[in-house]
Amino acid sequence: MALREISRSVRLVIGQIQRCRPLATTHQTSAVWFPARCLSQAASQPEPRADENEAVSPTFVNRNPRNLEQMALAVKDRGWKTTWPHRHFYHRLEFSRTQHHVTAQVFSCTSPVPVLSCSTKEWAVKKELASTRCVAACQAVGEVLAHRCQLAGITRMVYREIPWTYRSDAVQSFRTAMKQGGIILSEPRRKFTRT
Repeated sequence: MALREISRSVRLVIGQIQRCRPLATTHQTSAVWFPARCLSQAASQPEPRADENEAVSPTFVNRNPRNLEQMALAVKDRGWKTTWPHRHFYHRLEFSRTQHHVTAQVFSCTSPVPVLSCSTKEWAVKKELASTRCVAACQAVGEVLAHRCQLAGITRMVYREIPWTYRSDAVQSFRTAMKQGGIILSEPRRKFTRT
């Protein structure tokens, strides 16, 4: 068995040596042989033509799902009618106040984990405030979250506040800060197209 493998490998090496081409030197008539390992050569690449770069494909595949959301063509998950808050959105803003802190989060319709968030628990926000629960804290959280949303490219979202807390000064200052930051707190109705 071992003798067969050795004889096979010797035959392969001899075959590779025979396939090597001689390289003629400029001043000598003798030929120089390549080693057996240098048998492969790079494949020749076709020359690029100038008109290939300007060719436009007749079909376009959208690889960014956010484009469909911004054009209001993406499907909105309706969810169950009995669930609250409703799931008929692309992005949803959630604002909450506890006894000690103010928190705002932006959720996507595809994930239960918040996409963006801002809170007075963060040291950068907390060190600029006298109190972490007052109306000024709500306004500061709204300004910071609006800036983060602009950086992430999210400019429209749904914001549904609980009716009995909607009239409070804190919620109104938060909404005003978000609107002044360039965020629209409603989403367009979905456009239905025939395919």
